[in-house]
Amino acid sequence: MPDHEYLAHRIRELPDKPGIYIFKDAAGKVLYVGKAKSLRKRASSYLARDHEPRLAAMVAEAVDLEFVVTDSESEALLLENNWIKRKKPRYNVLLRDDKTYPYLRITLQDEYPRIAFTRRIRDDSAEYYGPFLPGGLARKAIKLVQKLFQIRVCRIEIDGSLARPCLYYDMHRCLGPCVAGLTTKQAYDEAVEQARLFLAGRNDQLAKRLKREMWEAAEAEDYERAAQLRDTLGEVEAISQRRKLSSVEDEDLDVYGFHVSSGNATVASLVMRGGQVLDRRELFWEGVGHITPELLLSQVLPQVYDRTTFIPKEIHLPVAIDGEEALMEWLSEKKGERVYLRMPSRGPKAERVALAMHNAELAHKRRFRGLKVAPGASALERHLGLEEPPRRIEGFDISHFQGGETVASMVVWEEGRMRKSDYRSFNVRDLTQPDDFASMRQAVERRYRRVLEETGAMPDLILIDGGRGQLNAALAALAELGVEETSIVSLAKREEEVYLPELPEPLRLGRDDAGLRLLQEVRDEAHRFAVSRHRARRSARTLHSRLDELAGVGPRRRKLLILAFGSVQGVKEASLEDLQKAVGPAMGRRIFSQLHAAEETAAVSPVESV
Repeated sequence: MPDHEYLAHRIRELPDKPGIYIFKDAAGKVLYVGKAKSLRKRASSYLARDHEPRLAAMVAEAVDLEFVVTDSESEALLLENNWIKRKKPRYNVLLRDDKTYPYLRITLQDEYPRIAFTRRIRDDSAEYYGPFLPGGLARKAIKLVQKLFQIRVCRIEIDGSLARPCLYYDMHRCLGPCVAGLTTKQAYDEAVEQARLFLAGRNDQLAKRLKREMWEAAEAEDYERAAQLRDTLGEVEAISQRRKLSSVEDEDLDVYGFHVSSGNATVASLVMRGGQVLDRRELFWEGVGHITPELLLSQVLPQVYDRTTFIPKEIHLPVAIDGEEALMEWLSEKKGERVYLRMPSRGPKAERVALAMHNAELAHKRRFRGLKVAPGASALERHLGLEEPPRRIEGFDISHFQGGETVASMVVWEEGRMRKSDYRSFNVRDLTQPDDFASMRQAVERRYRRVLEETGAMPDLILIDGGRGQLNAALAALAELGVEETSIVSLAKREEEVYLPELPEPLRLGRDDAGLRLLQEVRDEAHRFAVSRHRARRSARTLHSRLDELAGVGPRRRKLLILAFGSVQGVKEASLEDLQKAVGPAMGRRIFSQLHAAEETAAVSPVESV
């Protein structure tokens, strides 16, 4: 039986029930996954000939069809999402991992759960909260949870065997489960439960719980505990009151717009919280063909809200989408209350949708106008197994002289050129001896801690100058920050070997490989910048240290001398009269005498020795 006849036969065998259907190619690879209220009716539409080009290509390639029956269309939507994430079908619109917005994670699988910063939601029995907009709010939320509930943030194994707690315990930011006797399992679990209520926004329920516990502690004459609960209750009520004062009708909205052109697609959403637009998200797809907006949004929205713990009350769309009722049912079940999909046609809500559409068009032009991928970036995509060619690479190097004045550099390659306005340098601190690994770890940690607090926008690739040791130091810094998904490699100078975290042996690329040449360009620029910043710092230290040796010359006079004569050498070559004009007769003579004392001694000593 020809392939298309067999496929038609398989479609006619489908039951008239909700579920998902899976198209496969001749090799058995999944091409496309769809959901349906009626499998037979929905799949039968693929026997028609007037499909959009994307689906027409899929049907032409498909030779087999499988299905899974569910009890409802909303269950089919969830199952479709899981299949898309697991199988990554080529003809579905795939949503990449969101690398921009951070979440908070409470590790409920641990005996003593900790709170942590993360950018990826995993199926690991932990509880996730977010996303936090803007990104810096996640760090502030961790500090607030530490202050209010004293949940640990450390990664150490808790067995109560430590002799003394860390500084967080003394600061009343941790209950100290690491030291036996400082707290109990029951007290710690209670604090974790309070933190969960707080992060979930269930402050009214949390306040009632705190009041009850406060009175129970008072009746048991545990006045210290009662006072602590009273203070926590006051903070929670103050936060709740501030939220109420800023709230307006329809305060939590996501507003979507789209733009499809030249085979590329863009979706933009305005994130409204508390009645204000807090952020804008942009999602891009290259080479999707002439996809319809309805199909684009119907495939994107379930993936978006499957990856977030916060679902708004309303979602405003420019067009109706397929499976609207099933999506609303699924979202409502996930949120725990009714969620609405709306297509406003007039008034302020329609104006917001128009604004989202305009944002999508501008983002599309900005991303795809004259889109050119550097050959080196395409090569790195293949060599490193990246999802797409890197558009931004940040490279690090370390420079020092005999362990002194250690400087770390960070340079940026973006869209085919070095972006010097984004370069940064770091004076490495608190090292008692030369340590390239510790220096690299400090530089990477300082750079991306600030990035996470300010914008949250990580580069597509991080390049470390060095071998396995430097790479591991950078990985340790990223792990401490909770950054797990950013691609990172190191490039060793002597053999030009590329080290990847997941590979035991380095990659050895050809000397003329475009990807290697791009890495070398970034590495060499990072080295040049590090050396230049190190020399500048060393020169500044030498300049000031020689003037520091002059008796009676403090910071103010040193500054006057440098301004007057330009350098230490200029001060040394200045005449007595010029020095006296700059700092006064007495001080000028004193400085002149000190600067020329060594020369006078050197000139006299041979005579005295005769």
